Amino acid sequence: MTVDPFKKRALGRTGVSVTQLGYGSAGIGQLSSLVSEEDAQAAMATAWDAGVRFYDTSPWYGRTLSEHRMGHALRAKPREDYVLSTKVGRIFTPAPNRDRIDKDQWLGGLPFDHYFDYSYDAIMRSYEDSQQRLGITKIDLLLIHDMDHFHFQTDAKVHAHMEVLFTSGMRALEELKSAGLIGGIGAGINHPGTMNQFMDMVDLDFFLVALPYTLLDQFVYHDEMARASERGMGFIIGGVLNSGILATGAVQGAYYNYAPATEDALSRVRRLEAVCQRHKVPLVAAALQFPLGHPDVAAVIPGALNAAQQQANVSAMQVEIPADFWAELKAEKILAEDIPTP
Repeated sequence: MTVDPFKKRALGRTGVSVTQLGYGSAGIGQLSSLVSEEDAQAAMATAWDAGVRFYDTSPWYGRTLSEHRMGHALRAKPREDYVLSTKVGRIFTPAPNRDRIDKDQWLGGLPFDHYFDYSYDAIMRSYEDSQQRLGITKIDLLLIHDMDHFHFQTDAKVHAHMEVLFTSGMRALEELKSAGLIGGIGAGINHPGTMNQFMDMVDLDFFLVALPYTLLDQFVYHDEMARASERGMGFIIGGVLNSGILATGAVQGAYYNYAPATEDALSRVRRLEAVCQRHKVPLVAAALQFPLGHPDVAAVIPGALNAAQQQANVSAMQVEIPADFWAELKAEKILAEDIPTP
């Protein structure tokens, strides 16, 4: 079958529909490469011209750089023509000494420090700060960002922040939604277990699932995604190429989930590549299209650092993949028999 990248799907309980191919903007925040302004704008212009109408950003990406760049690309576009999402959970302030700023994983970005805060006042401030950085007053989807063990290490710290969200911050999100200022409330998650923690504490409309639901990994399908689906929640899939290895293949220097690929990851990708070669299916095409087999996945949001990468993403989404390909992945036990495929 062939996937139409620009067909729209409804996202969970939001009342918002998004194109199946969206644009993820961590890369233009200079996550793993220094991306020029020219290349960033060319990537987004190519996405727009092709028909992409869903754009995801965050103040964390490049320490506010991504929001600035995305606003520049979109603010002159007809506002009713696209869906825009951004995130809350951090407050940014000018770094007193830009030479000593801890850039974390960002190779570049802007010289701002940050602190985590999921309270009512902080979420309202973050929402308004994002509007000003973007130069766009209407934000369709707002996500709680990075409340997980990668950032807080222990259950106790995650739970403490979740308590602040439960007792304070959710009131801000619900007020914004009830006033029609946003269309849906979501959370971005990176690790198995995090969706359950959210669902135990707060009521959300959707999840942005980055990394644990890809062609290579489906850790969250049977438990957390099934539970969320039962509640009518939808999904956006980020990190769909597992930080690059599903685009590059099992090559020397390949990255898997933000780190150099392990031998286990390389071995599993080689098995995928063997099936791809037998069916003449590009690995990246299979990776981008795979999540859309799930009936509650509304979109995938790969990033692109330049116009050529964005055009390659569009082309990969349009590759016709035969049903026999997915069947062989299950016959080889690369995918479990009950994992949905396009």
